Amino acid sequence: MNYQAILDEIHQEVLSLLPCGTVATYIPQLASVSPQKFGMAVQTVDGEMFQVGQALEPFSIQNISKVYTLTLGFPFEGDNIWI
Repeated sequence: MNYQAILDEIHQEVLSLLPCGTVATYIPQLASVSPQKFGMAVQTVDGEMFQVGQALEPFSIQNISKVYTLTLGFPFEGDNIWI
């Protein structure tokens, strides 16, 4: 599978959408970030890394940390995590 081509395609599509949104001003760490920044990366289980845009630029994760926490707990609780 050509992961880089997939990321490049998604990146181009997202770039056209960037002018549509606004930056959250109620979170100081987010308010200071340019709304034109976008990046993403994928690492395969084989260790291959693919990236586009500003994928290597540090950023404030805010509420996405909840997704990381969920993925850490899922192996221990399985489907019971939803109960």
